[in-house]
Amino acid sequence: MAQTLFDLDVLRTFATGMRLGSYARAADRLGRSTSAVSAQLKKLESQAGTALFRKAGRGLALTDAGQTLLAYAHRMIELNEEASAALRGLDAQGWVRLGLQEEFGEALLPQVLGRFARAHPRVRVEACMMRCADLRERLAMGQLDLALVWETGEQPALPFAETWLETPLQWMGPAAPSERPAWWGADAAGWRSDEPLPLALLDEPCPVRRLTVEALDRAGIGWRHAFTSASLTALWAASSAGLGLTVRTALGQPPNVQRLDPALCGLPRLPAIRLVLYRVQARPEALVEQLATLLREALPGATAQAGQPRRLR
Repeated sequence: MAQTLFDLDVLRTFATGMRLGSYARAADRLGRSTSAVSAQLKKLESQAGTALFRKAGRGLALTDAGQTLLAYAHRMIELNEEASAALRGLDAQGWVRLGLQEEFGEALLPQVLGRFARAHPRVRVEACMMRCADLRERLAMGQLDLALVWETGEQPALPFAETWLETPLQWMGPAAPSERPAWWGADAAGWRSDEPLPLALLDEPCPVRRLTVEALDRAGIGWRHAFTSASLTALWAASSAGLGLTVRTALGQPPNVQRLDPALCGLPRLPAIRLVLYRVQARPEALVEQLATLLREALPGATAQAGQPRRLR
């Protein structure tokens, strides 16, 4: 039986249409007619030997086979682009200085820096993980080319900023039911009213810490600092052990803590914060922009890992 060789150009059209939510928009983006795109999709179904699309209202949705092929299409396109970049970048030299906050260490660094290093083996990457205030200071001093920073809106604006996403802050507590702390109410709907709410938060300077305290004060809820640290890893450990509730975004959330539904737990809703990419200059060199592109591509995969908020049981 002859082996199927998928056309990479057709796979790119397939993936682009699903990403944009419309093959008419994909045709416009790719500079093709809608009839040409339609012909490519028919060719792809013929190569696959099975239906890739099904009717969904007035539009189309993917079948199980279509979902499987889409995942492989993304990988094949990514590998092709990586190979092309590696050949172009063999002679590239220099360095790129990247700053990240601690949430992104496990989620982004191995994937992003590995791909960048394979594409540009002679380029040196200097990466550091720091708190928000430290990253902003290094940016202002021109000591970083790129920095991915959480912003709450209370910090002074820095130039060359690009907001990548906005996401709400989340109350978080221990994940395992057997680890429900003694200070939490027996009905699992809130903490014991005769005790202030224990908090496990990063030490100052920390905008998230201030937002949390302000939200509790506005709601008239008593609180106490049960654990403070400069390390996010230590914060996760303290929260998972039941020392107190913590507040972070779902990005980088470890499995030993869970997001709590404030409506079920008697907690105030928290504001959203923005994830911002800063560049040290308006028109960065190609290597810096390529690293920024890899970060952007890796970010959606990192944010999709978190589950739904629950009540603490």
